Amino acid sequence: MMRPSLRKSEQMRPVSMETGVNKWAEGSCLIKMGGTQVLCTASVDLNQPLWKRLQNKTGGWVTAEYSMLPRANSARKGRDTLMKDHRSAEISRLIGRAFRSVVDMEKLGRHTITIDCDVIQGDGGTRCASITGGYVALVLAIRWLIEHGRIKENPIQDYVAAVSAGLWNGELILDLDYEEDCVAELDSNFVVAGEGKFIEIQATGEQHPFDKEQLNELMEMASEGCKKLIDLQKQVLD
Repeated sequence: MMRPSLRKSEQMRPVSMETGVNKWAEGSCLIKMGGTQVLCTASVDLNQPLWKRLQNKTGGWVTAEYSMLPRANSARKGRDTLMKDHRSAEISRLIGRAFRSVVDMEKLGRHTITIDCDVIQGDGGTRCASITGGYVALVLAIRWLIEHGRIKENPIQDYVAAVSAGLWNGELILDLDYEEDCVAELDSNFVVAGEGKFIEIQATGEQHPFDKEQLNELMEMASEGCKKLIDLQKQVLD
C-alpha cells in the first residue's frame, strides 16, 4: 500500500539542519524532518550539577529537557499541561541518556551542558529529531568550551542519531510521520551511534505482538537511516 507521503518503505523524509539559530546559546541547531521542526539549544554551565558537588564526584554532566510548544500539534496544549507532561519527562531522560553514552564525563571537566529540545511543529518522530539535532548543538557547545580554554580534549567519542520505524498496514516502514504513527501496528525508535551500534531501542506492539524477524529488519532499516543522518551531521559540523 502506498504511504500517505508517497514515500517508499525505506525512504526518509527530507531532513535539514541549520546551526547558529540562537545568538545566546553556546550551541544551537534547528532540525527539520518533514513536517517536524525542533529547536535544539545547548547551554553551558561552568559548574557541575549540585548532586555531583554534594557527592564530591569528579567530571561533568550532560542532561536534556524536551517539550512541545503549545501549538506544535493540531490542537493547542496549555502551558500548565506541558509542565506536568510525563511523556516529555520520559523523552527528556531518553535524550540525556543518548548523549551521555558518547561523552567522556572526565574530559568534560566540571561543566554541565543542558540540551533543550523545543518542538516548534510536530509531525511524528519528534524525539528522534531532538536527538539528531540536539547532538549537533552539543558538539558546538563542546567546541565553545575548547575555544575558551575551559577543556583541552574533545570529550565526544562518537556520533549519535535517531530514527523511527514501524509496521504500518502490514508493511515495515522507516521514519513514520504522524499520519502513519497514530495508526501503526508496531511503533519503534532507534538511537544509533556512528559505528552502527545501538544505544537504545524502544519498540511497542500497538495492536499485536511482533516477532524477532520483524525487529531485526527494523533494526537494519534504522541503521541505514541513521547513517544518512550522521552523514548530514558531519556536513553541517564541517
